Parts: sequence; C-alpha cells; structure tokens
Amino acid sequence: MSSLKVTDPEVYDLVRAEESRQQDSIRLIASENDTSQAVMEATGSVFTNKYSEGYPGKRYYEGQENTDKVEVLARERAEELYGAEHANVQPYSGSPANLEAYYALLEVGDPILGMGLPYGGHLTHGWGVNFSGRFFDAHHYAVDEETERLDYDAIAEQAREVEPEMIVCGASAYPRTIDFERFAEIANDVDAYLLADIAHISGLVASGVHPSPVPVADVVTTTTHKTLRGPRGGLILCKDEHAKAIDKAVFPALQGGPHMHAVAAAAVAFKEALEPDFTDYSEQIVANSRAMAEELKRRDFRLVAGGSDNHLVLIDMVASRDIGGKPASTALSEAGIVSNANSIPFDERGPFDPSGLRIGTSSVTTRGMEEDEMTQIVEWIDAAIEAREDEDALANIRREVREFCTDYPTP
Repeated sequence: MSSLKVTDPEVYDLVRAEESRQQDSIRLIASENDTSQAVMEATGSVFTNKYSEGYPGKRYYEGQENTDKVEVLARERAEELYGAEHANVQPYSGSPANLEAYYALLEVGDPILGMGLPYGGHLTHGWGVNFSGRFFDAHHYAVDEETERLDYDAIAEQAREVEPEMIVCGASAYPRTIDFERFAEIANDVDAYLLADIAHISGLVASGVHPSPVPVADVVTTTTHKTLRGPRGGLILCKDEHAKAIDKAVFPALQGGPHMHAVAAAAVAFKEALEPDFTDYSEQIVANSRAMAEELKRRDFRLVAGGSDNHLVLIDMVASRDIGGKPASTALSEAGIVSNANSIPFDERGPFDPSGLRIGTSSVTTRGMEEDEMTQIVEWIDAAIEAREDEDALANIRREVREFCTDYPTP
C-alpha cells in the first residue's frame, strides 16, 4: 500500500492498525469472517471506477464489455452454487436485498409475519424501528419459551390468524437448524410468499451443511460475507417466475449503479465456495461451534436453545455468571476476544445491555483452528469473565491470546 502511505498516512496507519488488531485477536463476532487475498484483490480492483447502471447487455453507459462478463460470471456461479433458477448479484448488502424482495412481491401496508428481533430475527424482518416495520403491517413469531426453539405448529396457527402476504424465515441469532420445508408448508397453507433470509448461514447452505431453502422458498436473500466468506455485498435468489419483478426492484426501483468491484469479488467467493475444500471448512465451522458449546456447558454456562447446530452460540450471561452481555463483551475485548452483546429470548434487560453474548466460529475456522482450540478459547472466555474487573489479569490473557494467534495467521 505504498500509494496510500504517501497520499494519506493517517488512513494508512489505521489500515495497518486494523490488520494488527484482526491478527492479534480472536474474533468471535458471528457476522464476521476473513476473506481470501483473492477476494480482497478483486474488491480493490479497477472495477470500483466503473458505473454500470442496468443489466448485462442493457446498460445505460458505454464501456461495459468487462463489467457485463464479470456480472454474468457472478450470477451463473451463484445459481450453480445454490441450485437457483435466478440470481441477482447487484444488491449492496443484505438489508437492501430484503427491501428489494418486499418491493417486488408486496404492496405497502401488506401484512407480513417474521421472526421477532428479541427471539433471533433481524431488524429487516418487520421490526418497528426498521423500514420493514414502518411500511408493512408487521407481525412476529417467537420461539418456544421452554425450549427456545422454533415451534412450527404455533407459527402455523399464528399464520392462519394473521393471514400474511409474506412469511419471513431466517435469523441473525438462532443457533439451531431451521426447517425451511416446514415453513414452506405453512406459507402454502395461508397462500403467502415465503422469503428465506440466510445471511448468517449462507456458506453452510451453499456447502450442504445446513438444509437449503432454495427449492421451497419464493425468494432467498443473503449477504455475501459472513459464513460465505466473500466481500461485503448482497445476493437475491428466486424462482424464474419472480425474476423480472426482483430485477426491476433492484434496478431501477431501489438502486442505481451496482458496486462492480464487490460483484467481481463475489464472483471470486462463489468460485471458492464451489471447491471441495469449502465443504470441509463449513463442516469444521459447525464442529467448532458444537465443541465450544459443549465446553461452555461443561463450565456451567447456560446456552440458549441448549447448544448449536450452525456457526453461532448464544450465551445467557445473567443466568451463567450474573453479568450483562455488554460488560461481558467489554471484558472479553480487553482480553483480546471480540464478541458482541445480544438479546436472548424473553430477555428482561434492555437492548443496550442485554442478557446475552453471541459468539461465532467462522473467522477462527478460516484461520485453521479446530476443536482443541475451541476448548482453549472457552477457557480464556471463562477466565476473562471471572477477572472482568482485574486489568492486569485481562492484560495477561490478552498477551496469551496474541501469542496464540501467531500460529493462525489471517489471510
């Protein structure tokens, strides 16, 4: 980055500092990962200079011979990867992708039924502070209060009462397998569209480690990062019957020129995900998550839904150690372990200091860590929570973490 160093040494120093932070810490934020060098090179390519409003073969500007090819390549790879009839690779991220899916299939004010934010859903699934809660008549399903898992019979009953135009499934903090076929049955029963938001589990779905909603959902949305390990971007998959409406919703309805550097990088990520070793990586993500869950339970941490089937674990810190999620995540950060505070189902605490702590295994898996390393990480988590008011003890853990991380370089 010699040019950046000369042009803007302040930003250069911040980039280098962030490189060090990522290398020297254990990153357990479930929505983060480490892309390959190839993905980063495509993201930083000259495609960032090109405006490409429209679609391949139907652009508004000249000079599209290469952008057309890279977008077609990304689209074809996405369709192959997920077995989808149609893919749109232009969404800027997951939230715009959801907005575009709503725009394509719904009218303002239509009733929708999505997973409530406190129970693991996402803001864009109809929560009140989000556009989806303002523009639509949003209703929410919860998890079972005892098992903290989705109760599909209860959701089916609620769907019959609400009669939604669309049911939204998928989650941002749900550690168990989602039964997309059952959701499709519920949607068919009430004549509703089914939108599956797989942003968090997209890589696991692509590799077959988690069941896919693509055969049964009308529309599937996702980010291209998280478990998929690509650039920051979005993707919409749909059946052919919805392709025209989806494409029009993305452009010209809600977006202008696509970010072609991100599209190019997504094409690289899709190619990487089509390789056999991506399945090995996905299986190791789940193995690591389960190993971490078992070690946490052995140390008497209470886990939401009792464990994990995917890439994340949600810990009830109040029940486990009588501490809120925010001070717990702060203490871990001081110890070099980066996570996030998170609400848990039926949380009695507010969203700015919830009861839960969310941890994920995507980044540590990318860096080559396996089950034994998960045991070590949980040991540090336990020690850091115990020593949360002891700055020296946290500093000692941080030094151990930094040394540990040298054996697992980031890409």
